[in-house]
Amino acid sequence: MKKLLVSTAVSAAMMLSATAANAADYVIDTKGGHASVNFKIKHLGYSWLYGRFNTFDGTFSYDAKNPDASKIMVNIDTTSLDSNHAERDKHLHGKDFLNVDKYPKATFKSTSIKFDEDGEEADVTGEFTLHGVTKTITFEIDKVGEGKDPWGGYRVGFEGETSLKLTDYGIDYNLGPASTHVDIILSIEGVRK
Repeated sequence: MKKLLVSTAVSAAMMLSATAANAADYVIDTKGGHASVNFKIKHLGYSWLYGRFNTFDGTFSYDAKNPDASKIMVNIDTTSLDSNHAERDKHLHGKDFLNVDKYPKATFKSTSIKFDEDGEEADVTGEFTLHGVTKTITFEIDKVGEGKDPWGGYRVGFEGETSLKLTDYGIDYNLGPASTHVDIILSIEGVRK
């Protein structure tokens, strides 16, 4: 009986270490232009204003056999905000909004990721820091795909979107009742290390 218990424990430990060994680390492919952090916010309730952050980086770990063990970390250079309008960008960089001189970086670090049974959609929860304020947020991501690339590497991609209330992050400039939230759209393609 004792040998059976020891054998079972060793087998379980081997399976767990094999699962951990299968997890892969990825670098978000920002240099190749295969990732983006975009945003949109309503303008007076009549149209959408779109923009992006041109500079960001990040990493994530992912294993299709154990997707709930995945983790992601993203760093965003807030000084790189680009709404395709220089005067507006100057205002958005200033103290009324992002105050990039004081808060030049926004970050997201996951604390849990829960995939559905198919492994195609997940709820990602983590700590998002913007404008010096950290809040726990949860948003849904979709797996876009994964596989080998033409250069001998391996890639996997995800996309997700979340809506942030500006005043939750200490940004209280009055843009009118239709513009209290900003939507962040994250599209990432990772290259396995």
